[in-house]
Amino acid sequence: MNISKIANLRYFYTKTERITVFLSFLSFLLFCIGIYWGLYVAPTDYLQGDSYRIMYVHVPAAWLSLQVYIIMALSGFIALVWKVKIMEIASIQCAPIGAFFTIIALITGMIWGKPTWGTYWVWDARLTSELILLFLYIGIIVLYSAFSDKRQAVKVTSLLAIIGIINIPIIHYSVEWWNTLHQGPTVTKFEKPSAHITMLLPLLYMLITFNVYFLTVFIKRIRLGIYLREKNSKWMKEYLND
Repeated sequence: MNISKIANLRYFYTKTERITVFLSFLSFLLFCIGIYWGLYVAPTDYLQGDSYRIMYVHVPAAWLSLQVYIIMALSGFIALVWKVKIMEIASIQCAPIGAFFTIIALITGMIWGKPTWGTYWVWDARLTSELILLFLYIGIIVLYSAFSDKRQAVKVTSLLAIIGIINIPIIHYSVEWWNTLHQGPTVTKFEKPSAHITMLLPLLYMLITFNVYFLTVFIKRIRLGIYLREKNSKWMKEYLND
């Protein structure tokens, strides 16, 4: 399929309505299976008991908080260099999604930390850099809202997103660079994973499920951004009146 055709605002908006409906039902189904698998099928951990089960939400949310930021920064870079309108919309629409995943990661991490570490919060490298990520997301949202000219706003927020990407490797490698309470890599150690396969498989499943959910929300947010930008255009009025 022609990429320039997909990047066309009218084409994207008119062709993705049914896709979002399908993805919404798929996300719901995948989450139901994942919750049952993680809460009832996966075995109890011999050290942490059942408290470890929160990782089936915490780990995917934490991964998505980083992934969404990378997508936001890359979209912003494309928007700045090649002036692609749909990338302008995609970049700024990533911010509230990424903030949501970051909040989920922080809250579930605090809940998991209490029985594991004996405290809800410690100012270690991983937690602090993840909190900085949330501030970056919020800063981009607030900065975008402060501009009346949204095309100019996207230029500024895209530049901030690109600069802030330096925080991503800090979050990812913080457990290896510094002495933190967080355990080392679990999923990425393919030769000898830290988790048993009966615990690892539902975690990988939930990572896929969270990505499907992200794709669903991402497309819907882009559609919203297109509507807000094109609501007074002739083609949008014609499409909505059909």
